[in-house]
Amino acid sequence: MKLELPTVDDTKALGARLGARLRAGDLVVLTGPLGAGKTALVQGIGAGMGVQGRIASPTFVIARVHPAASADGPALVHVDAYRLGSLDEVDDLDLDVSAADSVTVVEWGAGLVEQLAEARLEIVLERRDDTEERVATLVPHGGDWATRLAELG
Repeated sequence: MKLELPTVDDTKALGARLGARLRAGDLVVLTGPLGAGKTALVQGIGAGMGVQGRIASPTFVIARVHPAASADGPALVHVDAYRLGSLDEVDDLDLDVSAADSVTVVEWGAGLVEQLAEARLEIVLERRDDTEERVATLVPHGGDWATRLAELG
């Protein structure tokens, strides 16, 4: 599924629609160059999930946990794997400990975090020629992701 995102607000709105459909155990892997809108998408996901705290790129802290605002919602674990160079470094984060109870969204995670869940959603973000326009390609991998994406519209 490819979606045109003319503005940063459209990127956040896609994230909010997606976040409203995410549930504990979900893994979302974000791919795209610097400035493609990965963190903006996660900000929308956090809004859609109703999590606490300001969502910013966790580049230097590697991972941030945003607790759910309501008692029945999952936390959002936001990871930036840009500075991680190996599967061993990912394993050192112990993300698998919280994966079943949280939604895990990993920027720069392709090739590093797929083992965290049997199914995942990969989102490739591309930015068009020095504009705010982006294209998001959503690729389901197993589970019921294809059905959930069809509902996303």
